Amino acid sequence: MLDLHRLRLLRELKHRGTLAAVAEALSYSPSSISQQLSVLEREAGVPLLEPVGRRVRLTAQAEILVAHTEAVLERLERAEADLAASLRGIAGVLRVAAFQTAALALVPDALSTLRDAHPRLRVEITQREPESALPGLLARDFDLVITEEYPGDPSPRPAGIEYAELGADEISLALPGPAPRGTGLRELAETPWVMEPAGTASRLWATRLCRAAGFEPDVRFESTDLLLHLRLVERGHAAALLPGLVWSGRPPAVPVVRLPEEDRTRRLFTAARRGGGSHPAVRAFRDALAAGLAYRD
Repeated sequence: MLDLHRLRLLRELKHRGTLAAVAEALSYSPSSISQQLSVLEREAGVPLLEPVGRRVRLTAQAEILVAHTEAVLERLERAEADLAASLRGIAGVLRVAAFQTAALALVPDALSTLRDAHPRLRVEITQREPESALPGLLARDFDLVITEEYPGDPSPRPAGIEYAELGADEISLALPGPAPRGTGLRELAETPWVMEPAGTASRLWATRLCRAAGFEPDVRFESTDLLLHLRLVERGHAAALLPGLVWSGRPPAVPVVRLPEEDRTRRLFTAARRGGGSHPAVRAFRDALAAGLAYRD
């Protein structure tokens, strides 16, 4: 009989990439992880790891075991959700990852709602961009992730994750100073820009939008911190594309221009591991987020 604990270690290695990363995440020594995986190899009767330079990678047989382990863990997620649903009240710990504007605009009100409705539920929040938060969800570092999808640019959806839509957030063109009526993207071709780093979903979408308007944006400032974007716009140093959540319910502090309808709305989602989306704590937090977003609309 294969040992589930050791199978989970093998799964952790697939998601985290190195024995050292698995050891750090689980508070073991790398040698202990290696020993446990050697025992699993003997139980399975086939090699599970092969050396690649100074690292190891999973064999084809190990990948088969990981796929079955994922299925078992999904059933366990559903069992935990069903068990929690059978109890009176919501308690325990919920670990949430949220990107910056959601953390600023939606999370505090959701926490207040849950504190009043479910005082025995402990919610732990980590600010994390979706690009790194979703792998963390699969690695079981988080129970729920708030993520986003930009217009015309659907993000890849990893297997093993279930999504629920929260609502929409309009993105506007933020101007670094007063501008004539009718100013749009095309008129800012010579203006410096602040954008998120290359490779992020936001940057890919913003670059595509500028190119469609006929120019390559002069990106002088890069940051994942949208409050820095706002400050640079306020001081007249750059133009930016800012989501509505950055205002946290207040009127915009700089001149803004609406984008064309097909380009101006990002969709917000929550993501949970498959089988865990029905957990009462996950549902309660998701409902609180959705209520807060709907109130802002």
